[in-house]
Amino acid sequence: MRIQIRPTLVFGSKSAKDPAVVDLVWLTALLKDIDHGKTLMSACKKMGLSYRNVWQKLNDVERALGFKLMDRVRGHGSQLSEYAKYLIQFTDDFDQKTMRLGQSSLVHLEEGFAQFRVKAKEQWRFASSSDPVIQKAVLNIGGFELITSGSGEALERLLNYEVDIAGFHVSDPQSSRIISQKLQKEGMQIFPVMKRIQGLLVAKGNPLNIISPKDLLRPKIRFLNRQKGSGTRLLLDTILTKEGIDAWGIRGYENEEFTHSAIAMSILAKKADVGMGVKSVALENGLGFIQLKEEIFFLAMNEELSANKELAKLIRKIRALSGASPGYRSIGLNKQIAGWL
Repeated sequence: MRIQIRPTLVFGSKSAKDPAVVDLVWLTALLKDIDHGKTLMSACKKMGLSYRNVWQKLNDVERALGFKLMDRVRGHGSQLSEYAKYLIQFTDDFDQKTMRLGQSSLVHLEEGFAQFRVKAKEQWRFASSSDPVIQKAVLNIGGFELITSGSGEALERLLNYEVDIAGFHVSDPQSSRIISQKLQKEGMQIFPVMKRIQGLLVAKGNPLNIISPKDLLRPKIRFLNRQKGSGTRLLLDTILTKEGIDAWGIRGYENEEFTHSAIAMSILAKKADVGMGVKSVALENGLGFIQLKEEIFFLAMNEELSANKELAKLIRKIRALSGASPGYRSIGLNKQIAGWL
């Protein structure tokens, strides 16, 4: 990428919304061509611009300056006025005086841009299922762009090379093995980072006495679901199928939210009576909680990134936070998840 610092003329008052801006280098180059005997038409062709466009620009500049840049002499074409020659001389002097400073400044500018490019490259894209521990870890470490999405979407984005890391959770060994086999075929590394408890979030004191998924079928219970493609939605559907519960018999099954916190806020605002979420969110918001399943949260990324020091910091931070958070357990060894990968 080539960067230049060029002087410009800006015409208009300080309060003008759309001041005229003219590249002084372009203007003086045009004027020099005419001074060297070229016609305005040939000068326009050299610049790849239309005669009409350049003529209009020159008229605009002359009106803004208040004097003519060219004198039209019959039989001799266009000749530069004394004002145009002064402008050329001024620009040449300006270039000479500022060349050294300009080159030095340009070096600093390019060095600054290079540093920003390095930082931008280090901003790893991390698509993850909604989780408070993941959010805190990313915020503490920095250098990661967190994209909250369902587990399925996070994995799809990783396999499509739209993101660098995927965070996903699985609640049974069979599904986990199927996912891990697919990821490993694509050259991905998988790291177990924590176990967490999922269940039903209800109002404090559980006034409606909800104790199991079957209670969701009661006509007065207002349920709030997670979005399609999320691991939590998949977990719920798996539980409903196992217990022979018709999902569409649940009032509000079609209503969706994208995070555990959004479910909690809706219950606190009395817009819903119950929804799926992690235990930590229930405790943080003073809600009741009915445990349904413990699941494992994984990170997946390509082999090259798996050796990155910043990623190692992120994994350590997730494990440290999960080990200190209610409803979570830190895991770091494959033997702790035997049969899952």
